[in-house]
Amino acid sequence: MIMTDFDGEDLQGSLFHKVKLSGARIRRSDLAGVVMRAVNVDGAEIDAPWLYDGTLMINDVDVVPLVEAELCRRFPGRAERRAADPDGLRAAWAALEQAWAVIIERVATMPDGTVDISVDDEWSFAETLRHLVLATDMWLGKAVLKREQPFHRLGLMNADSAKEFPGVFATEQPSYPEVLAARADRVGMVCDFLADVTAEQLAEQRPNPHEPDYAETVRSCLHTILEEEWEHQRYAVRDLDRIEQGAPA
Repeated sequence: MIMTDFDGEDLQGSLFHKVKLSGARIRRSDLAGVVMRAVNVDGAEIDAPWLYDGTLMINDVDVVPLVEAELCRRFPGRAERRAADPDGLRAAWAALEQAWAVIIERVATMPDGTVDISVDDEWSFAETLRHLVLATDMWLGKAVLKREQPFHRLGLMNADSAKEFPGVFATEQPSYPEVLAARADRVGMVCDFLADVTAEQLAEQRPNPHEPDYAETVRSCLHTILEEEWEHQRYAVRDLDRIEQGAPA
């Protein structure tokens, strides 16, 4: 079947009536406020990392609280990702570290090459860890610590964004031990910062690293790191499960 590719199209306000969208794939698109009536959604998948900030009505039921509760049940410690005080943030990070340690141990028992398998065009496990290196550098190294060159060369950024920082990121494929070392270094950087951070420091303001005219607090920067960590852990577990189930790459 030939798939029509809509890339960058502005379809705001469009009316789709008796349209066949079965098997369609929608990526990095804005569906806020979309209304669907009398639709067949059997087998549909929605992945919306920012769902907790809004509503999603299905048959007149807001399912956001249900999804949030289920994800927190599946990932113990996730519920603390927006802790407000220093002790709460330290505990939240410790729970996150423990959760990742279990997953990395799981990966170590899987066949060679597992870390480089991409499922359904998503990042591989190694690429996910590289992206989290970048997230730490962006929101802690650049935003909070205000380092002039905060980025580890093994951090993974999408192709469009990488153009903003020519020559910074590695073009070659690093080995998995190199990725683990970079990841461990950045995890340690967060630990070191949280070890003696104060409530006053958490309230300090910093420019958003993507939109410098928009102010963030140090606390909100740390919350962003925690959000990134838990969302990408969810993706990683999902794809590792699919790999073990024999999903095609």
